[in-house]
Amino acid sequence: MNDERFKIFSGTANPVLAESICRHLDVPLGKAMLGRFSDGEIYFQILENVRGADVFVVQPCHYPVDNHLLELLLMIDAFKRASAWRITAVLPYYCYARQDRKDKPRVPISAKLVADLLETAGATRALTLDLHAPQIQGYFDVPVDHLFASPVLVEYFRQLDLPDLTVVSPDAGGVERARFFAKRLDAPLAIVDKRRVDVDVSEVMHLIGDVKGRSTLILDDIIDTAGTLVKTAEALLKEGSTQVYAACTHAVLSGPAVERIAKSQIKEVVATDSVPLSDSARALKKIRVLSVADLLARGIRSIHEETSISELFI
Repeated sequence: MNDERFKIFSGTANPVLAESICRHLDVPLGKAMLGRFSDGEIYFQILENVRGADVFVVQPCHYPVDNHLLELLLMIDAFKRASAWRITAVLPYYCYARQDRKDKPRVPISAKLVADLLETAGATRALTLDLHAPQIQGYFDVPVDHLFASPVLVEYFRQLDLPDLTVVSPDAGGVERARFFAKRLDAPLAIVDKRRVDVDVSEVMHLIGDVKGRSTLILDDIIDTAGTLVKTAEALLKEGSTQVYAACTHAVLSGPAVERIAKSQIKEVVATDSVPLSDSARALKKIRVLSVADLLARGIRSIHEETSISELFI
């Protein structure tokens, strides 16, 4: 794109993804300096003119979550004070999204607080990918474009052409996502009734649907500690599934996740590059990463050119 007022910047969270987005759009990554003072405080300075520019800041807020979130807030504030015309926070992974409601007494609604912080910092728009709860869009008072990685994942599994495939939702909350996926792959749907017994600890209770003699694909938006994933896979194999695959948008893979996946009977875990993988995860051949750079680039282009983005909402 040949437009001097169109600029993309990146924090330290996933510069590889930001650079890939820039290649798809044929624009250079914006010049900036991001570092830390000796006491750990973040320092940021824009190294080019952004007055009147349409600025996109790419920063998924994964581990260390608070550092990446604060980086994003300080970057947005800098662009606001440098008189950028519009500032779009591009969040391939939206942090605190699982804390989207008061599910217990005296707890915060953290996902709402993050939205407020982004707006206070100066974001005039947000572009997100596979929010854990779609209603988080309503926490913003600025426009939010919510994209889905489904087209990227569906295409991969369509080419894989697994025999007698059943798509499995690992919990009731993911049924809509799994139903859409199953429809695109012309496959039946199964649901696991999961009950959470503690933070990051869940127990598979019951399988709704028939998976005997069939290939199964567990579909989720986030794989964090992989406890739910592995237990779901065990339940499916116990019910007679011949092979188990898994797919997600955000491979957070914290704590014992990589070890659990390595020891499991899951054939392959397919994720996107919304979150960069650790060295141990990259070394595990069971994990395959697909890029969402083109998808995000198309969304960014539509926002900048003020064209319809609805064709990407699939």
